[in-house]
Amino acid sequence: MNDQVKQSLKRTLIGKVVSDKMDKTVTVLVERRVKHPLYGKIVVRSNKYHAHDEANQAKEGDTVEIQEGRPISKTKAWSVTRVVQVAQIV
Repeated sequence: MNDQVKQSLKRTLIGKVVSDKMDKTVTVLVERRVKHPLYGKIVVRSNKYHAHDEANQAKEGDTVEIQEGRPISKTKAWSVTRVVQVAQIV
């Protein structure tokens, strides 16, 4: 048979952490720009994802990369893979 290992293609998204109040979980806001089908104007669509953050390293305002995985809880099926940019402290 074929001895090659099949690698699953998991989606990755980049977004901003809007809440880190839960333990080992962050809420990530992912924005995307799409063209309106009729008027042609570029509009911003956004989705929020709950992502698993094992080390509690991502804080509110950070930009993070999340990766799709198996369901961890009722609302969590994404995991934080890395912190892209740390939030600016004012």
